Order: sequence, then C-alpha cells, then structure tokens
Amino acid sequence: MDESVQKIGIVGSGSWATAMIKMLGDNAEEKDILWWVRKEEDLAYIRSYGHNPSYLSAVKVSVKPDNLFSDAKSVIQQSDIVVLNTPSAYVKEALKAVKAEDFSNKIVVSAIKGIIPNDNLIVGDYLTETYHVPLENIVVIGGPCHAEEVSSEKLSYLTLAGKDERTVERVATLIRGRYINTVLSDDVFGVEYGAVLKNIYALAAGICHGLGLGDNFIAVLISNAIREMETCLLAIDPETDRDIKTSAYLGDLLVTAYSQFSRNRTFGHMIGKGYTVQSAQLEMNMVAEGYYASACIQNIIQRYQLDMPICHMVYEILYHRQPANVEVKKLVEKLT
Repeated sequence: MDESVQKIGIVGSGSWATAMIKMLGDNAEEKDILWWVRKEEDLAYIRSYGHNPSYLSAVKVSVKPDNLFSDAKSVIQQSDIVVLNTPSAYVKEALKAVKAEDFSNKIVVSAIKGIIPNDNLIVGDYLTETYHVPLENIVVIGGPCHAEEVSSEKLSYLTLAGKDERTVERVATLIRGRYINTVLSDDVFGVEYGAVLKNIYALAAGICHGLGLGDNFIAVLISNAIREMETCLLAIDPETDRDIKTSAYLGDLLVTAYSQFSRNRTFGHMIGKGYTVQSAQLEMNMVAEGYYASACIQNIIQRYQLDMPICHMVYEILYHRQPANVEVKKLVEKLT
C-alpha cells in the first residue's frame, strides 16, 4: 500500500459499521480502508462477493480482499485512523488482544452510541483509561443518522466532536460526501452522553407505544426527555456551552424515538407489548444499546442526585421487572 495514503480501520461488522464502510468508500478522498469482520463466514462471503451477508446486504463493500481481517489487532496496528463501530457490550471482546501501544499516535473515532457495561464508562473515557489514548486524539460521531438510510443514500448529517479542531476536520474530510453532511463540535462528552441517553428515551417511547399510548403523549414524553437530557449533560460537563436543540442532541433523539429503523424503539415496543427482556433480546437480531445504557445512567443519576423520571422508569421496568403499565402511570404524573 502507498504509505502516503491514509489508512482507515473499521472495527465492527454490523449495520452501522457497514454503512460507515459505504460512506468512506463513496467519499472522494483517496484512502485505504481496512475492516475487521467478526464472523469468519461473513468475512469469506465479503471477500468473494463484496457484500455483508448479515447486515445491509444490498450495500456494495468497497474494501480490497487483502484489507479484510479476522482480528482487530491487525487492523488497528496498520491504520492511521481507527473507527470503533461495535455495540458497546462487545468492545472488550473485540479489543481483547489489543495493547495500549497499538493505539499509539493514532486518531481513534468512536461511532459507538453506548456505555461500556460494568465499567460504566463512555467509550472515550474507556479508551483514555484503558489504552491511554489522549483526549485530543479521540473523535466522537453522533447522529441523527440511521444505517438503513445511509445504505439508500438518503441525505444525512453527522456531528463529529473532538477537542482538537484539526483532528476533527481530518476525520470529517474522509466521511462527508454527496449524501453525508458533517457538523463539527468540541462537545465530546455531551455528544457521547447524548447518544447514550437518546437510546433510553427511544426505548421509553417504544414502551409507551406498545402500551397503546398515542403520538400526543409520546410528543410530551420526548419534550420532557430533551429537558432531562440537558439536566444530565449539564451535571456531567457544566463547562461546555452547548445548544440542546441542535441535531446531535434533539435531532438524534427525535429520529431514534420515532423512526421505523430504531432498534431501541422496537425493543421498547416489545417490552410494552408484554415481552420479557430476555425474549425481546432473543427475537431481535441487533443490540438495543438503551438496555445496557439504562443501568449505567442510573449510577450517574445517583452520583449527581438528579431528577430524571423517564430514565428511572425505564430502569425499573428493565432491571426490576416492574410492570410497564404501572411505571408509565407513575411517570404520567411527573410530565409537563
């Protein structure tokens, strides 16, 4: 490979990772794309046919066969920019063979909209604490942007957040294109925590819809949710000046709460219809990040003594097995 060409490594092989491969491939900048694919059978299929058989199978994958790998360490070591794009619950497994020196002097992009379970850390903090990646080398990608719409080239916006403006612009230059616009931000913590919280609120919207509550009520729920999100972000990071009405926060919340492609809304809808958590997880082929996020955010609520009744409702239903209709009825009295 030409050493002057930037090498972009994707760690993850689900729908969002596949959409990211498409965005990078359609972007005009010259680059080499390297891709870690978890399943050996998917890897072999992609090498032979140029499509991911498990996710977004219609998308043409523009990755050279020699740039497809079955271990994440090889991708990370050979890349200038590493994009982490697995569900948060699988990050540790994906990176189990990776050492801190493998990330040395690399830009690391988190396209993961979740918290590392048990550690209760957003991905940026996990990278800093576990792999000593400097905050200045981390870029966070926020929505609103569903993989399914990217696959059909629907006009979409991504927010890229980082502390080093040149680093953020370098990543944005490799992603933006005729159907992808980029917005730059310095609110690393707000964009990442906002992406975590919106999944919980989408789950809440799905629960309410599953219980038979209509659009009128869900609109009230979401208007309360964005205020609840602002309360949480202000407690976690009071120094950053952010506009909660912009697309990385309100926009991402709206699309996740209402879209037919939202796995968190779908998961919540199943819970509202009476599925157990376990049966809903078994029926879905994709991870609903809001499930894991709910327990992690509960710790933050307790740490900062925050009043966040929507997050509390979701937590009680998912982890304490409280009846959804009972918890929603309690919530109704607290919304304005």
